[in-house]
Amino acid sequence: MPEMPNTFRPSYLPSRQEQQRQHDSRRDQSEQRGWYKTARWQKLKQRVHVRDLFRCQETGVLCSGKYPADDSPVADHIVEPDGDPALFWDENNIRTVSKAYHDGERQREQIAERGRGVGRKSRAPAR
Repeated sequence: MPEMPNTFRPSYLPSRQEQQRQHDSRRDQSEQRGWYKTARWQKLKQRVHVRDLFRCQETGVLCSGKYPADDSPVADHIVEPDGDPALFWDENNIRTVSKAYHDGERQREQIAERGRGVGRKSRAPAR
């Protein structure tokens, strides 16, 4: 059976591995990413899950699983904070969703919004 030819990558473009390295280095430099590792975030996340009765606010699924299960609870920002500490820590801007929803539909929404140039200023929190 014939083999598939190698994909041509112009020499002026970085390799896929180099692109991933660049992405990771930019991503890790964001101050906001460090906020997710704080005790303050863990407490806020727990308060939101209790407030929402551990139910996905989009699908109604009971989020009773333990990470990384699809039915584990995830704290999701309604409006992406984009480095704004007030928006990041605003309890009314956070909701409980299932990991399955967050990793699927929600990610597709966020990618589509970035592609259309929709920023956080154009949307208001649902609450």
